[in-house]
Amino acid sequence: MDDSAARNDHDRPGAPARELRRLVDERAARVGVIGLGYVGLPLAHAVHGAGFRVVGFDTDGDKVRDLAAGRAYLAHLGAELPAQLAASERFEATGDFERLAAMDVVIVCVPTPLGPHREPDLTYVLDTAREVGRGLRAGQLVVLSSTTYPGTTRDEFAPALLAGAAARGVTLEPGRDVFVAYSPERQDPGRRTHTTVTTPKVVGALDATSQDLAVRFFEACIDEVHPVERAEVAEASKLLENIFRSVNIALVNELKVILDRMDLDVRDVIAAASTKPFGFMPFEPGPGLGGHCIPIDPFYLAWKAKALGQPTRFVELAGEINTEMPEYVVDRLALALNERGRAVRGARVLVLGLAYKADVDDTRESPSFELIARLERLGAAVDYSDPHIPRAPVTRKHDLRRESAPLDAATIASYDAVLVATAHRAFDYPLLARHARLVVDTRGALRAFAAEMGDRLVRA
Repeated sequence: MDDSAARNDHDRPGAPARELRRLVDERAARVGVIGLGYVGLPLAHAVHGAGFRVVGFDTDGDKVRDLAAGRAYLAHLGAELPAQLAASERFEATGDFERLAAMDVVIVCVPTPLGPHREPDLTYVLDTAREVGRGLRAGQLVVLSSTTYPGTTRDEFAPALLAGAAARGVTLEPGRDVFVAYSPERQDPGRRTHTTVTTPKVVGALDATSQDLAVRFFEACIDEVHPVERAEVAEASKLLENIFRSVNIALVNELKVILDRMDLDVRDVIAAASTKPFGFMPFEPGPGLGGHCIPIDPFYLAWKAKALGQPTRFVELAGEINTEMPEYVVDRLALALNERGRAVRGARVLVLGLAYKADVDDTRESPSFELIARLERLGAAVDYSDPHIPRAPVTRKHDLRRESAPLDAATIASYDAVLVATAHRAFDYPLLARHARLVVDTRGALRAFAAEMGDRLVRA
């Protein structure tokens, strides 16, 4: 077929979809993954493992250089993953977004944070959509994976894509020329029982053709794909997954406060309830919520519901309870110091764990930052110790400008109080039990030492 004939065939109804379907089936499609963080990097690795050529896009030049050199910048993924990608001729990382036009499939994995008033901030999503749109062409599948509220893909993401194309005089029709879908991420940093490949993938799209193509593509990469009727179902499913966790964590956090007044350890109660073989699922209390999803997702749904005039009392109450946990923990610490004749002002406090969960280096939305900020506002001198985070990163809200303190006998004994915020396995808990003047434990990490520590151990 000569070039003119090929162009005429591509203009026929259904031709872009047929060509993309062929490219996917033959593993010849070029796949671009935008955002090489906690979601995008393991997804890029999974797509590469399925035999596709993958280009990773990121505005962070350090990540691009690290991947080119095979260096690990996400410790929980291990060193093997970036080394495999760096050694492959089918993968490269770049900051050149003009190359998006050459991709057949584009997957968007960018942050969706909250604004200053806990409203959804879609800046990254919409800016990325317009960037993709500037090179958008017929025959491309674009998949949004960022967590967001129902309607984002159809009402905001797709129009931004098309606006980017229209800015250069190109008119494209979704479902005929280009294809748009939504497939939420399901990452749990540090988990070993599931990987990106073995975790079922929910896929919803704006139309039947886009759905067919998106499902076809992900079936080539992921063990199990669950198609849903439309993009809005997939968007809502992601919110439900994490709101479910938020509500149940709020429940045990509230029970923790109540049961402590009864001199009961909530973890003993949870352990007893967990013996029931049906109708119960255990959740752990803590000093607050961390990670990208659970502290944020409830507010995305609440904002959307308010726009429809529908209150979300249950969801918002759970968010309020979890948000108040750092204040409760600091109050417990202050009371414990006071009972020992020590004011918070001027006290030296060591916070154990800057990561939001155990055994990873992920600090996104970690309550430890809020704990440190509250203690410092009360006049305490605060350090942190975290073997996974040698130096505190700068976040949107906090810049601690300090490094992890060593955890040895002399260091532990030098603090008026040690606050366990994250229960890393790397911490030497027997050493802590022997040498700490006071431990305020939010994770139940020192329960085994309660008898020998006596009133030096305080639950929070």
